[in-house]
Order: sequence, then structure tokens, then C-alpha cells
Amino acid sequence: MYKAWSVSIIIAALVCASILLLENQLQNVVLLPDQGASWYYWKRSDPSIATQASAWGGYLFHQFFIWGIIAWAQKNRTRLEDRSKMHPVNWIALGGTTLFAGLHYLQTAFWYDGLAQNVSVFSSQASVALLLIIVLVIESPRRGLFFGQGKRMFVGIRPFLIRYHGYYFSWAVVYTYWFHPMETTFGHLLGFFYTFLLMIQAGFIFTRVHTNRFWTLLLEVLVVFHGVLVAIIAGQEIWPMFMFGFLMMFIVTQMHGIGLSKNFRWFIALIFIASIFLVYSSRGWQYISEIFRIPMIEYLLAFFLAFLVGLIFRFAKTKQSQ
Repeated sequence: MYKAWSVSIIIAALVCASILLLENQLQNVVLLPDQGASWYYWKRSDPSIATQASAWGGYLFHQFFIWGIIAWAQKNRTRLEDRSKMHPVNWIALGGTTLFAGLHYLQTAFWYDGLAQNVSVFSSQASVALLLIIVLVIESPRRGLFFGQGKRMFVGIRPFLIRYHGYYFSWAVVYTYWFHPMETTFGHLLGFFYTFLLMIQAGFIFTRVHTNRFWTLLLEVLVVFHGVLVAIIAGQEIWPMFMFGFLMMFIVTQMHGIGLSKNFRWFIALIFIASIFLVYSSRGWQYISEIFRIPMIEYLLAFFLAFLVGLIFRFAKTKQSQ
């Protein structure tokens, strides 16, 4: 099982490396001038029915494939009780991921277009952000929400999210995957590798890999590197907001519940604080508030999500009693 997991990651890395072979082909695509933060730069200036049909067709085919995998696995979960081995559904899911990697590669080479042509750039970012927020709620009974505390806050809604989170997670990942053409910039390559890792996670449904706490933590933490590097490459001066914002999430929530000693956690926290002093001594302390933006948004949305699911539960219970 773990051998299949390792091979899957190697294949994902090779696919990302192969995107570089599209460099000459992509130079023929004409892009419009950048028009600001709300503009997605990497989309055709001359979209057609064919280019759009290739992107949306690939997306819908991919989306319904993975939703079908999840629905079948949940309906036949009694066949998947042995989580120490691979099941046929896992091989089908991983094979499908490989197939859609090749399909998107060809779609980019021939048509170079993505869902970005029709939807807001913020929709892709928001979909993944909400995914991370749902993870906060799902993992809170194990590691708490604030420095190991608050383990009972979301216990009541966790079973609901555990049962249905796959449908949302797969949508967020597949939607983001087809939002972008397979560009050769470092930011795109890193983003596609991260997306492939999330697809691999889905492919190991009902196995120990899927619930391995170190693997799932890695998937959460990788957003730090992706966010920071993309901001730096884009020449954005707010890269510390992403770095310290996501690292604060790690310090406050994510590093708890994986067996780290109290002294080691203090050591990590002190390095984090020292890094803040080092960066903002030169950047300017007037910008220090930016490091709290991401944590505040994510924690507030986690509570809002819990409140919303709680309302749904209450409504459903009321309807049953009538």
C-alpha cells in the first residue's frame, strides 16, 4: 500500500516535470495584458467553442468520475473494512487520476484553455480555502483548535463532515485542477504537484494512507510553500502575510496531536516568533497586522461552518418530528 503511495507521488512529480516540454507549444498562445488582482492572466485571448468545450468537458468527466468513486465506496464500505491493503476501487481511482492528468496535458497542448475563461479567479482560491477550513473542523476532536484545546467543540458535526467531505473536497480539487491550463511557470508547476497530491489522497480512500496523520498534515502545511512562492514569483510584497499567516495556523492548531513533545513545540514557536522579528524589523511594524488575517478568517469561518451545519441538523430534526 505504501509502495503504491510512493510510486504515485513519483509519477505526479514526473507528470509535472513533463509539463516543461510544452514550453515551445505554449509560446504560440496569445495572452491579454494583466489587468490586476481580479484578472487571471493565463487564458486565451481568442476563446472558442472548441477550447471551452475541451476544458468544461474534461472537468465534468473528471468530476463525475471521482464522485462516482466516492458514492460507490460509501455504498460498499463493508467490502473495504480492511484498511491495511489496497482495494480495486483504489486502483481505479489512481488510474483515473493518471488518465485525467494525460487528458489535461493534451487539452492544454491543443486548446490551451481552462475554466478561468468563464469564472472568477477568486472562486478557485476560495474553494481550496474552504477545504482547509473543513479540515480544521474535522481534525479538531483529535488535536483541538487552539493549542490542543477545544477538542469537543465540533464533535457533534464531525460525523456528518466525515461522511460527506469527500464530495466537496473532490469538487474543490478537480475544479481548481481544470481552472488552470498546464502552464510552465514555477507557480503553476508547484500548484499542479500540490493538486496531484490531493488527488492521490482521494485515491487512497478507505486505506490507512488516507488517514495517516503525518501525510494529512503535510497536505495542510504545503499551502505555506505554495502561497509564499507564488506571491514572491508574482512580485507581491505581501508574501509575509501568507508565510506567517499559515505558519501561525501550524503553531496554534496543526502541530498539536501528532506526538510532538511540549518542549519541541515551544522550540518551534520561538523560532516562529524570532522569524517575525527578523522580517518585520526591516519590513516595518506597521504591517504586522497582516499576519493575523489568514488565521482570523479561517477560525471565524470554521465556527460559521459549524453553526451552519448545526442549523441544518436542527432543521432536519424539526422536520422529522412533524
